[in-house]
Amino acid sequence: MKILAVGGGGREHAIVEALARSGNDIYACMSNSNPGISRRAKDCLLINEKDVLKVVEYAKSKGVALAVIGPEAPLEAGIADALEAAEIPTASPSKAAAMIETSKSFSRELMLKHGVAGRAKFSVANDINDVKKAIDDLGESIVVKPTGLTGGKGVKVFGEHLMSREDIISYAKDILEKRIGGSAQLVIEEKLVGEEFTLQAFCDGMRLVPMPAVQDHKRAFEGDKGPNTGGMGAYSQAGGLLPFLSEDDYHAAVGIMSDVVEALRKEGAEYKGVLYGQFMLTKEGPKVVEFNARFGDPEAMNVLSILDSDFAAICERMAGGGISMNGAAFAPRATVCKYVVPEGYGTKPLAGEEIKIDEAGIADEGAVLYYANVNASDGRVLTTTSRSAGIVGVSEEIHDAEMIAERAIKHISGRIAVRHDIGRREMIEARVRHMKEIRGDA
Repeated sequence: MKILAVGGGGREHAIVEALARSGNDIYACMSNSNPGISRRAKDCLLINEKDVLKVVEYAKSKGVALAVIGPEAPLEAGIADALEAAEIPTASPSKAAAMIETSKSFSRELMLKHGVAGRAKFSVANDINDVKKAIDDLGESIVVKPTGLTGGKGVKVFGEHLMSREDIISYAKDILEKRIGGSAQLVIEEKLVGEEFTLQAFCDGMRLVPMPAVQDHKRAFEGDKGPNTGGMGAYSQAGGLLPFLSEDDYHAAVGIMSDVVEALRKEGAEYKGVLYGQFMLTKEGPKVVEFNARFGDPEAMNVLSILDSDFAAICERMAGGGISMNGAAFAPRATVCKYVVPEGYGTKPLAGEEIKIDEAGIADEGAVLYYANVNASDGRVLTTTSRSAGIVGVSEEIHDAEMIAERAIKHISGRIAVRHDIGRREMIEARVRHMKEIRGDA
C-alpha cells in the first residue's frame, strides 16, 4: 500500500519505520531532510508541512491510499480535512477534533460541559483583569498556559518559573501582547501535584485501544531542572504500567480519554487517529494536564519500538472505523528513549553544527536510532534548533533498557547534550517515593 507520512522529526521517523515494517511504500512530506525517513521512503518532498494544498497535490500525484500526520501544526491547518476531501483516508483528526490540542480553552470547556472526570480548576483569560480575577479565585499556586500551540514550551508553573503574583501578571501580559500560541488568550489553572504520565490510544471515532503508559521528561537539564522543552526522553515499563502507576490508575485515565472522545463526537467532531493524554497522577487519581491530537514526541518512539501488530492495518482502521480492543499487541518489554539535542537546546541551540552518528555501533549495542529534526547534506548530518536524534533501549527491565541506550549514545559525537538521568534507577525510585508520600503510603 502507498502511504503518505507528514513530518520530519523523531516521532515521524518512528511512524515511518513502523509503517515500513509491513512492506508498505512510504511517501514523505517534511520541512527538513531527515535521513532516516528519506532512506525508508520511495519519494520525499521537502515542503512547509502546513502547505495543505501542495501536500494534497503531492499525495494525489503519488496515488497514496492512506495518510498519517505526525505534527500538530498541519492538523491545525486542516490537512486531514483536505486529504479526506480528496478521498484519501487519513489516520489523523480533523481540524475541529484536533482543537482538543490546538485550543486549551476549548479542551477545558469541553470537559466541563460534558462532565468529564479528571478536570483541573481553571479560568480562561482574555485580558489582564481576567488574569487578576483568576489569581484571586485560584490563588497563586497555578499554571499559566497560552491557549494555542507553543511546541511544549509555553507552560510556566508557579514556584518553578513564576515566583510571585507580579511574575504571573508579567508573563500573562507577554502572552496577550505577543499573542504567544497564536492568540491573545491564556488558560490559568490550579497547579496539580503528583507524577506526570502519558497515555496514548488508537481511536476510530468511537473506540479507544490504549497503548503502554510512558513517562516523559520535559525539563532540559538533569534533575528536572531548566526550561521546558519538547521532551528530552521517556521510559516505559514492561506490561504497560509504570513503577508508580497502578492498573486502576491506568484504567481511570483510559476512561477519561474515552469520555473525551464521546464528548467530541457529541459536538460533531468525530476523533480519528492517535489521542495523547498527558496526566498528573494526584492523590485523588489521574487529572488531565493536556491532550494532544497525535503521537507524543518522544513517546511515539517508546511505544512504536515494541508494537508487534501491523501498524498500517491499525491506521487503516483508525481512518475507516472498526478498530477492536485486541487490535494492537505490544511486546512485554521496557523502553528508555534518550534524546540527543544540539548544545544549548532549551535556551540558544546551536544550529548548522555537524554531528557524527555511528549507526552500526548503535545497532551493535542493541539500541534503536531515530533521526529527528536534522538535515542531511552532502553526507553530513547537521543540527537544527530542535532535537537531533532519539536513542531507544529495549529490554525486559527499565534498568537494562537504560544501560543499552546509554551505551549507544557514546556512538554519537559533536556539540550535543543529553539528559543521562532518564530511566536511571535512582530517579525512578525517587518518583515512586514521591507518589507514596502524596498518597500517604510512605
